[in-house]
Order: sequence, then structure tokens, then C-alpha cells
Amino acid sequence: MSEVQDFIRETVTTHPVVLFMKGTAQFPQCGFSGRAVQALREAGATKLVTVNVLEDEEVRQGIKEYSNWPTIPQLYIKGEFIGGSDIIGEMLASGELKTLLNEAGAAE
Repeated sequence: MSEVQDFIRETVTTHPVVLFMKGTAQFPQCGFSGRAVQALREAGATKLVTVNVLEDEEVRQGIKEYSNWPTIPQLYIKGEFIGGSDIIGEMLASGELKTLLNEAGAAE
């Protein structure tokens, strides 16, 4: 396994909530990433770690291979791939996102 895959696996298993996104939580660089951060905030996320894929092309490609999911952002909770911005939005609306964050000890 490559260094990038090791980095991704370590990141998603070390932190309870990880969002691979374009830009940062403070300055999202695409609408989908911005909506994902907003949904996580609305669900009460407190322990959110973000990885800016625009800073590293290898990570940007590697995360797509890691999850077998073609688009960014990508949300991981407790090491498990959850989905992209549409799925995050649906889970926010249903209350499932808040439940997962609470179970991960990452919400208020």
C-alpha cells in the first residue's frame, strides 16, 4: 500500500470525524464542500478534522481510490466512509448525521 493510502487510513481511523474537501472548513473552495461543512456544523459536529485535497494531488487521487467514490467531499465517521455532500445533506435532514456524530463522541 502506498504512503498516501497509509496517510488516509491513519487519518480516518485516528480522528472521529474527517472530511476530505476542497479548501478548509473556514474557506471552502467549492459549493459541495461548503454545504458538507455547513451540514456537519448544523448537526453539532465539534471534533471535525478536514483535509484540503487541493494541497496535495496524491491525496486528491488517493482518497477516490481509498473509498472507491469518484467525488469530493468525502465524509468519514469512526473510520467508515459515509458519503458525499448529497448523502450528508440527506442524513442531516433525517437526523441520522447527528446520531452518528453523537455515537462518535464528536457532537455537542
